[in-house]
Amino acid sequence: MPVNDRPNEKLPMAAWENPLVMHNWLIEEREYERHESRRGRRHAFEHLDAARTALVVIDMIPFFVTENSYAQGIVPNIQSIANSLRSAGGTVAWVLPATVEPSETTVEFYGPDIAKLYSKSGGTGALPRRLWHEFEVAPGDILVEKSRASAFFPGHCDLASLLHDRDINTVLIAGTVANVCCESTARDARTLGYRVIMIADANAALRDQDLNATIHTIYRSFGDVRPTSDVIDMIEASTKRAAGD
Repeated sequence: MPVNDRPNEKLPMAAWENPLVMHNWLIEEREYERHESRRGRRHAFEHLDAARTALVVIDMIPFFVTENSYAQGIVPNIQSIANSLRSAGGTVAWVLPATVEPSETTVEFYGPDIAKLYSKSGGTGALPRRLWHEFEVAPGDILVEKSRASAFFPGHCDLASLLHDRDINTVLIAGTVANVCCESTARDARTLGYRVIMIADANAALRDQDLNATIHTIYRSFGDVRPTSDVIDMIEASTKRAAGD
């Protein structure tokens, strides 16, 4: 079901109609130069410890993925990172929307019909079966529900305590919608003290400009932004260091 709450209005860039596509993501060179002048390097986090790293996958469920070709396009990247991180001893956490009755404020904001629609977006049944069907979930993965936009908002998701139990200090943010729940999760993760890396080509929005506004904000103020290839290289480098190579 589309997330468009104005079904008679055509969305820019035909996000609902095209075959699989990837965002044309961009961080402007001036932003790279800004951080290079401050800390002497382009990226905040040049290394990670795979065993202390979690891939946090936000809201990759049929409600958000079925008619968004950008969300479908990031599925292979998310699965590749998940496979790589698991093999290196890291954690994969799948975060899904909880089914909750909308608050009065939510109804006031969205209107009663859309508020109700969003409140049931996560579906019913076992959590692994609610995920987009192309994903492979392993026995050691975390599956958790959130009842707010952010997976790290206190009192509305168990993710932080579950990651604490695994001594996680780095989170890789992936999923959809990039400029809503993914960005909210990344911001709160940084507030809690995690090393935050948002994966540029493993997050999906409805338009390039929406994604790019988010990764600009994250890179500028809350964490790092890397493509999938960089993240997998960092995981593999961690494995080699752990083996003493």
